[in-house]
Amino acid sequence: MSPVQQVPIELEKEVAVLDFPLPDMGELNQVLSNQLEQPPRPNRRVTTETREKLLKAALGLTRDEAEKVYRKAQVTAGRLTEAEVDVVLSEKKQLIRRNGILEYIEEDETIDSVGGLEELKHWLKQRSGAFTERAREYGLSPAQGMLILGVPGCGKSLIAKTTSRLWGLPLLRLDMGRVYDGSMVGRSEANLRNALKTAESISPTILFIDEIDKAFAGSTGSADSDGGTSSRIFGSFLTWMQEKTSPVFVMATANRVERLPGEFLRKGRFDELFFVDLPNPEERKEIFRIHLSKRRREIARFDLDQLVKVCDGFSGAEIEQALVAAMYEAFAQDREFTQLDIIASIRATLPLSKTMSEQVTALRDWANQRARPAAASVAEYQRMEF
Repeated sequence: MSPVQQVPIELEKEVAVLDFPLPDMGELNQVLSNQLEQPPRPNRRVTTETREKLLKAALGLTRDEAEKVYRKAQVTAGRLTEAEVDVVLSEKKQLIRRNGILEYIEEDETIDSVGGLEELKHWLKQRSGAFTERAREYGLSPAQGMLILGVPGCGKSLIAKTTSRLWGLPLLRLDMGRVYDGSMVGRSEANLRNALKTAESISPTILFIDEIDKAFAGSTGSADSDGGTSSRIFGSFLTWMQEKTSPVFVMATANRVERLPGEFLRKGRFDELFFVDLPNPEERKEIFRIHLSKRRREIARFDLDQLVKVCDGFSGAEIEQALVAAMYEAFAQDREFTQLDIIASIRATLPLSKTMSEQVTALRDWANQRARPAAASVAEYQRMEF
């Protein structure tokens, strides 16, 4: 027995390799039941809902780790209840941190903090129960993943992070920069396999890959640059996406679609391909309302319609930064910021849609017939046109 597969060469043909999996819900239920019977305060009256939450929180832990964390939660609070789920989840976060390649992300913002993108939000809300037992009994297979293309600064990463709270699933970010390791041949591929195995062990979960066009951009010509490591990692990732059976939802974002290999975009890899464009007037108004409400309780003194007209062509991130710049200007003068401060800050900013107009136009032309629009108004127009 060994935690790693290192079979001596002289025994390779004689040994049968058996993978010993992590405990499933049934085995964890036995561990939990044993812990609930422990003195000095046996806690046999645990509701079915609380038991299910405690078991799901411990998925991905070994039997010893689950036993220790249940014991820790019981000692801390005196009994195991739904409130102690956070104690169990904290142990799982430590498991992710020890992995070194995955990052456990906790997002305080809700999906309502994203201005616009109603078509995309509707799609996500429809699938909020896709990983439940009720969905399996209905005959639905778990959602595979989605790719969000769009102009930089328009909320792609934020929508991915807030989906975690909407679905009630842990969010793991795969850092491709940490995957690549040139210290020895095969190390990078092993890092990816270990990271994906860890994600599967705590499923259902969301695997978030930000800027995936940067991660796999050099895979086509990597034989000349890194000995083919990028190509092998890309191939392994594609195979895993196609053949995975565990409920791991892959959520990826990209800015430069022309850098992505064609096989990555074909149907079957992702359930849907969304395009996030620059916000329209209604969406810009909602973005202003969200950011102003975060910073001031009373926003009636601001003329949102005027602000919307002034910031035509701005992304959501550029609108936020213009507002922050106006607040800094007023703060330096020891006064409250006004409508004129925001307008002056907007006029002093040159948006990306003008500095990189060719790139934005090319991305729109590509997505016009190949991707689903994230804005409800554009999606409704295309349906009527069809």
